[in-house]
Amino acid sequence: MSTPLWSRPRVVMTTTASVDGRVTLSPAERLLQPDVARRWRDAWPPDVEGLLEQRERWIREHHAPTVVLEGSGTFVGRDAVSRWTGPPAGAERPDHVPRSTPRVFAVVDGRGRVDWTHTGDDETSLVVLACRATPAAYLDDLEERGIGHLVVGDRTVDLALALQRLAATFGATVVVADGGGGINGALLRAGLVDELHVVMFPALVGGLGTPSFLDGDPLGPGGRAVALRPFGLVRGDAGSTWARYEVARAHPDDVGGPGLAP
Repeated sequence: MSTPLWSRPRVVMTTTASVDGRVTLSPAERLLQPDVARRWRDAWPPDVEGLLEQRERWIREHHAPTVVLEGSGTFVGRDAVSRWTGPPAGAERPDHVPRSTPRVFAVVDGRGRVDWTHTGDDETSLVVLACRATPAAYLDDLEERGIGHLVVGDRTVDLALALQRLAATFGATVVVADGGGGINGALLRAGLVDELHVVMFPALVGGLGTPSFLDGDPLGPGGRAVALRPFGLVRGDAGSTWARYEVARAHPDDVGGPGLAP
């Protein structure tokens, strides 16, 4: 059963995409790689940076978010496996929150695939969203490095429960989902997206399997598209746009089921 809408933070999804909705250049390339990031930004007209700054300022002024949510796919390839072996965390594994900071960077990593090199700073804590199937040795390693974790879900991370726990643990009222297509698609299918901010620039990437900003499971037979209510559009001088939407939940089926992410 999905978490009731009133018991979780508002989820504001942000993305920067080409006209065909792509968020990187090929399935094998991630934007954290310097060469990929450079070639990606080479496609941006000069108005993109200004639109991104406007979007960030608008969200800060209207929502004052304290939590950013990402998926592990931002940091590792889709075929990456965990280097940690051994038994899973299990049902008795407690959460670990070693410190309090003004902001939280939460990353879904139920399979324990990311070998972290940056653990946060005085302003922002890194918190990994894990599950009972996550290798216990991975969570041990996080604790030794001073990285927090929340155990939310059984075989995979339950995103609805994760949002509820982010609210209860850190007082989050708004979460900015700034991840890739996998985590965004899981949030969408679970009915956990409230607001969408898309900065789109005039370029085409194409390619079967190239990540878009909404991937994940396709709609099943008889499924319904998620209706949006536009509430703002800013056009840049070079043809880029920043569009704002709210999710319209006019149909009872729009709330969706539990959000599960690996």
